[in-house]
Amino acid sequence: MFRTHTCGEIRIADVNKEITLAGWVQTVRKFGSITFVDLRDRYGITQLLFSESLNTELEANPLGREFVLQVTGTVNERSNKNTNIPTGEIELLVSKFSILNKSATPPFTIQDDTDGGDDLRMKYRFLDLRRNAVKKNLELRYAVGRSTRNYLHENNFMDIETPFLIKSTPEGARDFVVPSRMNPGQFYALPQSPQTFKQLLMVSGYDRYYQIVKCFRDEDLRADRQPEFTQIDCEMCFVEQEDILQMFEGLVKRIFKDVKNIDYADIIERMTWQDAMWTYGNDKPDIRYEMKLANLKFPAHTFPHQADISSLITGVDFKVFDEAETVIAIAAPGCSEYTRKQTDELTEWVKRPQIGMKGLVFIKCNADGTFKSSVDKFYPPEKLKAIAEAASAKPGDLVLILAGAEEKTRKATSDLRLHLGQLLGLRKPAEFKLLWVLDFPLFEYAEEDNRWVARHHPFTSPKPSDIATMIDNNPAIENAAEYLKHPYAGIKANAYDMVLNGNEIGGGSIRIYQRDLQEKMFAALGMDKEEQQHKFGFLLGAFEYGAPPHGGIAFGFDRLCSIIGGSEGIRDFIAFPKNNSGRDMMIDAPGAIDDKQFDELQIRLDLKD
Repeated sequence: MFRTHTCGEIRIADVNKEITLAGWVQTVRKFGSITFVDLRDRYGITQLLFSESLNTELEANPLGREFVLQVTGTVNERSNKNTNIPTGEIELLVSKFSILNKSATPPFTIQDDTDGGDDLRMKYRFLDLRRNAVKKNLELRYAVGRSTRNYLHENNFMDIETPFLIKSTPEGARDFVVPSRMNPGQFYALPQSPQTFKQLLMVSGYDRYYQIVKCFRDEDLRADRQPEFTQIDCEMCFVEQEDILQMFEGLVKRIFKDVKNIDYADIIERMTWQDAMWTYGNDKPDIRYEMKLANLKFPAHTFPHQADISSLITGVDFKVFDEAETVIAIAAPGCSEYTRKQTDELTEWVKRPQIGMKGLVFIKCNADGTFKSSVDKFYPPEKLKAIAEAASAKPGDLVLILAGAEEKTRKATSDLRLHLGQLLGLRKPAEFKLLWVLDFPLFEYAEEDNRWVARHHPFTSPKPSDIATMIDNNPAIENAAEYLKHPYAGIKANAYDMVLNGNEIGGGSIRIYQRDLQEKMFAALGMDKEEQQHKFGFLLGAFEYGAPPHGGIAFGFDRLCSIIGGSEGIRDFIAFPKNNSGRDMMIDAPGAIDDKQFDELQIRLDLKD
């Protein structure tokens, strides 16, 4: 037996017991003829005391960082207790030890505050995983997965695996493809999601399915995106939208309780897609704080349910606002005392290429009821006051206004709101706020192709009230300039997203389950009958054999873990992540294959300059 106890379980009650430990040497501290060693394993750290009697043996076999060590000894009460760790009241008086394996000097310190950069730590990820900070992230990931499985099992869901080698189908991103040696010239694709398979399981009668499953997308990376990622993938038969919302509100609340000991008692707010875009500028709003958008000027077709208040800002010969398609304001709380330097910094922030605005107008709402603005010469005090009131500004607030093209300005204002929320400490990692976003458009217009594309995916059903509109109309767009007048532009999807702290953590829909409606959807996306049959004939055929009404949802497991863990990126919660170029630095993948493999696959590599 290599050990009788772990390094994290010994307590004051174990004093005088003889035990054996095994683990890695964290630190070595010599004090004359005695030596202290911190021994670490997955469960914690125990201090070892090597007395003078072992000094000669230690000199012959010196210990180094990350040596693998086995020790036997007696548990003692420490004279200088360490209250920062669970084992801090005791130490092990070592009677014998054995070096199980030596270690080269690690390329960085195996500590929470390591001196290793990202690239170095990713190259030696097997060492990075020893750090307590990374271990805690993986423990949280395991806890989220365990809670999920328990909840779904209790609600009669069955965990069913689906294939990884499938057919390439359009789902919004590029597929990773795998050549087939046994079928020369043909390729599998790695699944972007198990979408069609889980629908087929519904047709098969497995009315509650789930997987915690790997998915693959060949797309550009960022902090919350990896080429391979994990979903909590779920589907249910004989359900309507409300059934899905209730079931998976329960799941997320259960995860918060099990993992964070948080009783999420709040009713989860619901918001339409249009209201989210109108009020926050994006479809995954962070509702932990207010700072809502004030739409001072907008195209009539965009959000027709608000009265036009553009007279507040027009008619004074200020061309920036007069000529803009959209003008939007937000009120930053308590920022009226910003200096010129601070307002200039905000102006430069919105002018960055990734934001792309030409400038920023501000109004300071002073505590004494007066107003100071960067456009004082155009707007008298009463106008500035009216604009500030439209932005729901209070005395002491700073109103910030952007103007320009509709889509660009709305996104820029949304980004500015999030930036200010971060600057002002309003986006607290330890505070959690959930939201359902509903009633998305079913279609988006792809201007470059002059055709409709699916906002979610091509298996999403329209709202029941919009099915007739979809069936009875031709999807072709005759006049690209007036696509918004086409009946398809108003069709809403029977879809829903769950948002946590401004991040989409889950999304799904009620699915199409009738062949004629699914064919109509494919036709709207530009697929003729032959292409439909080639790509989705298996699914269309299945719909002829008693397909039930069904719907589901998929949660981004990595992202959910990272938000609960208080992190901005998902890489810290994945054991072996890729870098921003999609490379595994540790095993140096992707890499070349040899000529024999090319020959077996009957593939010739022809790299273009």
